[in-house]
Amino acid sequence: MAKQRNNAAGRNAASRRKKPAGKRPILTLLLVVILIVLAFFLLESLRRTVPEKVPEKPVSGDRYRMPSRNADIVIEQQPYTSAMMPLPSKHRRKRTTGPGTVAIIVDDMGSSLQEVNSLMVMNLPLTFSIIPGLAKVKDVAEAAHARGFQVMVHLPMEPQGYPRQRLEQNGLLLSQSDAEIEKRLRGYLQSVPFATGANNHMGSRFTEDRAKMATVLGVLKGKGMFFVDSMTTPNSVGYSLAREMGLEAAARHVFLDNVQDVDAIRGQLEELARLARKKGAAIGICHPHKTTILALTAAMPLLHKEGINFVYVSELVR
Repeated sequence: MAKQRNNAAGRNAASRRKKPAGKRPILTLLLVVILIVLAFFLLESLRRTVPEKVPEKPVSGDRYRMPSRNADIVIEQQPYTSAMMPLPSKHRRKRTTGPGTVAIIVDDMGSSLQEVNSLMVMNLPLTFSIIPGLAKVKDVAEAAHARGFQVMVHLPMEPQGYPRQRLEQNGLLLSQSDAEIEKRLRGYLQSVPFATGANNHMGSRFTEDRAKMATVLGVLKGKGMFFVDSMTTPNSVGYSLAREMGLEAAARHVFLDNVQDVDAIRGQLEELARLARKKGAAIGICHPHKTTILALTAAMPLLHKEGINFVYVSELVR
């Protein structure tokens, strides 16, 4: 009997020792889950505190490569043209707005209908000055006149450094007689239909000669035409002599595109507008380069909205 009690007591003790062992895996699993949850929240908290890396901006004017959502595909893009971007600081002046009157002459016209059509699309006044003898003189003059734009004759005149400095073969030279100059000039006027005035093409030497300029201005006066001095030399007598002779005349204030860069041209347009606001009116001269056309089409409508009144150059002669 005593032996049976001892065996029973042994079994009960063994049973009590085995029960805690069954709970250990559950506790261990619960502890692992808690640690995983804590680690997840810790990583999420750290991710939110670290700012995302911002890609570097592309440099204007350079081609750059941008990765797509699929890392295996690369999309090649072109940055915006400078006509769409703000002026860089080297060309930017303090912007002012307000009224002012501006006339822009586009020189060297007559070689392409595409050029004149590209410029007329703005529907803002431009005066087209056509060089006699170019391939599309009549077509350009007729196209401009049909749309209501103003036409001038761009008179080729002897520059400093001639003959090393190139000039059209039909140009006016100091060595020519007055009769030859008059003959050539009348030929110019006949070849450019609808022209109401003239300005000099080159002519840094010719426009300094009072006698030869008097011959040219005399013919223009006889035709009832005005003269705009392009001021290719500070010593030009063109404007002052025209006034003395009773011609309606004016002089250029700003060359817009000596530097063939869209931002630089837009900077010159801003300068022209500034002068117009200060003086009441100003005249700019440019050429039908692609960069110039881009700059004009981008900037002229904006300046017009800011109060600049664009007119044909005939409205600024006196």
